[in-house]
Amino acid sequence: MTDFHGVFPYLVSPVDASGQIRTDVLGRLCDDLIKSGVHGLTPLGSTGEFAYLSREQRSAMVQTIIEAAQRRVPVIAGVASTSTAEAVAQAKLYQKLGADGILAILEAYFPVNDAQVESYFRAIADAVDIPVVIYTNPQFQRSDLTLDVIARLAEHPRIVAIKDASTNTGRLLSIMNRCGEAIDVFSASAHIPAAVMLIGGVGWMAGPACVIPRRSVELYDLCRAQRWDEAMKLQRRLWRLNEAFARYNLAACIKAGLAIQGYDVGDPIAPQAALTADERKVVETVLRDIG
Repeated sequence: MTDFHGVFPYLVSPVDASGQIRTDVLGRLCDDLIKSGVHGLTPLGSTGEFAYLSREQRSAMVQTIIEAAQRRVPVIAGVASTSTAEAVAQAKLYQKLGADGILAILEAYFPVNDAQVESYFRAIADAVDIPVVIYTNPQFQRSDLTLDVIARLAEHPRIVAIKDASTNTGRLLSIMNRCGEAIDVFSASAHIPAAVMLIGGVGWMAGPACVIPRRSVELYDLCRAQRWDEAMKLQRRLWRLNEAFARYNLAACIKAGLAIQGYDVGDPIAPQAALTADERKVVETVLRDIG
């Protein structure tokens, strides 16, 4: 079983005016993130604006990142659809392209019950031979993963971890208590990563790690070394970035932050809007202060 752990930046999707993925920009960003010490890369998460991309754009994102990674770190590709059949097709394609794992996301228009939620994730895990990380974000999803469903999915041999963006850290502890070693838990930027590491988390998958990769890795290393006083001192400093990003559109914030750092990633995909000049100054100030 692949041991996924550490800092996995949720990569942005840089798209030009014609709708093409800016593969050169994306490749350079991936290379720089890996050289900064991140432990893996995750295309097509929330920061990757997966809901706004065509199937062709999603495939181009995954292929570009796999090629840029060159097996130096694992690539966990996001799979998301309202249709089980389409999600399964995506997962099979990304495995064929060379992904090391799948991040499974459920989109829903009509409500679905627990059994249907479970069958969606189980179908994805049944369709591939690589590890699957299940994802939940109740703020944006119509159908959440309940603790009972998580516990049953944790028994699947290829479902190895969950990334929870609920903001409810107590829920993470409940998952750990209920599932034990059957499933690993990743934090989101909605949680306090150091706190999640303290209770038994294995790392975090988050957009902010795109713009502060070295600081993120430093925080992870302090947590792994159980140097909690130093970790919390750094965490308090970094939390200002999470606070700023929580105020605005996440993809717009990460793209603005990367643009400030010299990456021509472009604006968020319409109908989302770029940050205003004043909002961009807020992000710029926080990044400068963090160093």
